[in-house]
This record gives sequence, structure tokens and C-alpha cells, in this order.
Amino acid sequence: MPGLGGYSAVGLAEIVVAACLTLLPLVLVGFWGDCVRRQAGTLPTWARTVRPAVLCVPYVLVSSAGGMFRWTWLLVYALLPVVVAGLMLEGKRVDPMQRGTWRELLVLAALGLAVDLRWLERAWPAHLAAFNKMLLLDVGIYGLLVLRELDGVGFDLRLRLRDFGVGAREYLFYAPMAVALGLALGFLHFHAHWPSMLQGVGALLFTFLFIAIPEELFFRGWVQNLLERRVGRMPALLVTAVLFGLAHFNKRAVHFNWKYVVMAALAGIFYGRAWRQERRVGASGVTHALVDATWSLWLR
Repeated sequence: MPGLGGYSAVGLAEIVVAACLTLLPLVLVGFWGDCVRRQAGTLPTWARTVRPAVLCVPYVLVSSAGGMFRWTWLLVYALLPVVVAGLMLEGKRVDPMQRGTWRELLVLAALGLAVDLRWLERAWPAHLAAFNKMLLLDVGIYGLLVLRELDGVGFDLRLRLRDFGVGAREYLFYAPMAVALGLALGFLHFHAHWPSMLQGVGALLFTFLFIAIPEELFFRGWVQNLLERRVGRMPALLVTAVLFGLAHFNKRAVHFNWKYVVMAALAGIFYGRAWRQERRVGASGVTHALVDATWSLWLR
């Protein structure tokens, strides 16, 4: 019997269960990271390595609901987390001082390019491709935070008042120059109709949880964090900002969207400043969410 969006009731239930399972690693590590790491440490190496293969379950549920299940994609989503887990366990063994090795670079490059170039999105129904991004984030969370135990990341969803203060400060530094530059480039346009308070709060919360936190964890908590150990604070900030800008080259455009790249790279400087203030993903997430929400609600 057809249901919402053309899915049956069973199909909708599968999608809801898949969404909960996909968000589970983010929530568990975000709120109880130390407990998750201690529990993982009690397992034998082989179990820690193969355990993330369960991340293929959301793919099975969603693809079955959409009538798109393929064995090849199941193997990809089952094996990729295992390969990353093995690399991160080996990285932890050979690099106890956490200077960073080619293994972290390979993992971050693979996960980042897979998201930006949409390598795996054709495995999903078009309107549910966001599952791919979140599952790849889960792969990184398990590998880098649970197994590799990379320090200085600052991924903690128990936000502090200080996170809001630092995040809002960097937003206020960035916003005036962004509006001026964006209007001059023709990238920003004032909306004729402004949203309600409820729409604004909803957009801010959604953006913070599903856009800002995943992207800030990747670019600031992982990329900028690791670069600082090799090239120093300022070069790491600038390089990460450029990489963040380039990650937007194909957003909202068929060809290279240089205006988006410039605006995102500039924003990345202030996101990076917010993160490195106290090494808190929550702080840069606040800045990021405020910028994106302002853009989508009033200036897109």
C-alpha cells in the first residue's frame, strides 16, 4: 500500500530505523566519547577491526525500501569501514605521538572526495543521498576518534556557554565583510520576504546538527588539527580554509562555482579561528550554523 513519498509503511519504517542507526555513532561519541573508547579498548583487535562493518545496515534498509539494493554496494559499505579501522589501528601503533601519518591523509582524502565528488551517491534514492554523507562521517568517527583516539579534536556535543560566545564572536567578525563581498560578487541577494521566528530557529538547529557539526568535525577537528602538527597554527588555518572553499566548487552550479569557493574559503578562516580558540568543534559549529542559516533565510 503506497505511503508517504511513494514508500510503503514498511519502507518508511526501514528508513526511520536507518536514520536512527546512522545518527547513533555521532550521538554516542558526541556525548559519551570516553565511555565508547574504553569499551572498544576491551575488545580484541580483530573485533575492533570488523565491528564497523555493521555500518552497512542503513544501506540495506534504505536501498531495500527504495528497491535499489545491490550486492556490490553492500560490499562497499561493509568493507570500507573495516579498511579504515585497520589503517587507524596501525596508525595508532606506529605513531603514538600522533604526528600524523600517510594513513590519516589517505582516509581523510578518501572520505572527503567521496562526499564532494558524490562517488557513492548513486547507491541511494536521489532524495536520500544524505545517508551517504552521514555514513562516511560515521566511518571517520569510529576510525579516528574511537580507534585512533586522535587528541585535540574537541568533538563534544555537550555544548558550553563559552562555545556560543566564541562562535557568535567569529560570526560577527565575518558577517559584515561577507555581506559586502557577497553582494558585490552577486552571490548574495536580499530576500523579499523574511521567515518567521519558528522557521529561523528550525533552520538554525537543522543546520547545526546536520551540516555544521559534520563539516566542522571533518575540516577543523581532523584536517586542521592534523595539519597544525606538521605546519603550525597559521598555515594550518589557511590551508584548511582553502580546502574548505574548494570543497564547495560544485555546489549550486554545473561548473566550477568560484564565487562559492571564495565565500566558503573566507568563512573557513573564521570557522577555524572559532575551533582553535579552545579546540572545540561546538564553537566552530555555532559560527558555521549562524552563517549558513543567515544565508539560507535572508540572503540566498
